[in-house]
Amino acid sequence: MGVGIRIRLALRRPGFALDLDLTLPARGITALFGPSGSGKTSCLRAIAGLDRVAGAHIAIGDEIWQDDRRGLFVPTHRRAVGYMLQEPGLFPHLSVRGNLDYGFRRAGRPTTVDQAGIVAMLGIGALLDRRPDALSGGERQRVAIARALLSRPRLLLLDEPLAALDAARKAEILPYLARLHETLAIPALYVSHALDEVARLADHMVLLGGPHGVHDGPLPQMLARLDLANEFADDSGVLIEGTIASHDDIDHLSRLDFDGGAIFVARRPEPVGQRLRYRIHARDVSLTLAPPEATSILNIMPAVVVAAAATDTPAHLLVRLQAGGTPLLARISQRSWKALQLAPGSQVWAQIKSAALLG
Repeated sequence: MGVGIRIRLALRRPGFALDLDLTLPARGITALFGPSGSGKTSCLRAIAGLDRVAGAHIAIGDEIWQDDRRGLFVPTHRRAVGYMLQEPGLFPHLSVRGNLDYGFRRAGRPTTVDQAGIVAMLGIGALLDRRPDALSGGERQRVAIARALLSRPRLLLLDEPLAALDAARKAEILPYLARLHETLAIPALYVSHALDEVARLADHMVLLGGPHGVHDGPLPQMLARLDLANEFADDSGVLIEGTIASHDDIDHLSRLDFDGGAIFVARRPEPVGQRLRYRIHARDVSLTLAPPEATSILNIMPAVVVAAAATDTPAHLLVRLQAGGTPLLARISQRSWKALQLAPGSQVWAQIKSAALLG
């Protein structure tokens, strides 16, 4: 993976304190996740050099951008960073082509940058002669990402790039961001408080704003932790990654095989063999002690109870399960836990509605 991002800083404001000491992956997307006011944007601004935080240490690989103990501070214009905000910030007097060329010229027209590949990856080839005011919100964001990538950054910073878009525009741009996630050879930090975005795009998560300080780790592990589940409220659940094993064109289903079993989901357009990730919400998992018969639920798999934890709703428990090599979470009532006489080590069957599964 190589040397990643090193961030050590302490943010202090009236009524607010955030201490970060992180080493993040050198490739892929790390999500900074937390509620409004938890310090996500402040962290990005410090990394970009827009705000100088006293005593900070910020390094990308072997390149140090700030080290106050050595009196070192690299100004923003000398940091190879692509910074994308909620508003794309395109030049209104330039065409899309002109906006892209600005980012390319800023980097000295590097021969190592694949201009055509970036344009194709973000699907903006047909937009090159348009002005920004003739683009949809999602199209403007895609152009802004392309411009940032053409500047040959060592790090890409995305500060809630979908927050200003309506649901239709978000659906338009998400596949392109997912493609970026699959192909990006540099690290990216993605700020969001929308867990569905994070689950679809990120590899790693930094959780801010919780009562027990800062936590970080690979995204699937973070989402499956019982001690952090209340940070996600009713949106708690796990992330599974698997491979499309088959398609059923009669019933319009696809089977996804993963480490621990298989699930049926609504028919996917991708070919057999394609890797996919899916969220399974804890609220969509129920438990039974025996394999059910004559049920409408398609996805039923054996699992073992690992542990249980209280939730913010006194009537409910969150149960951590292990299905083969994959963790699951189930949100059930205290009454059901007692009626089924569940305990760590109990053998159960987990039931998951296929209609509830969205990629």
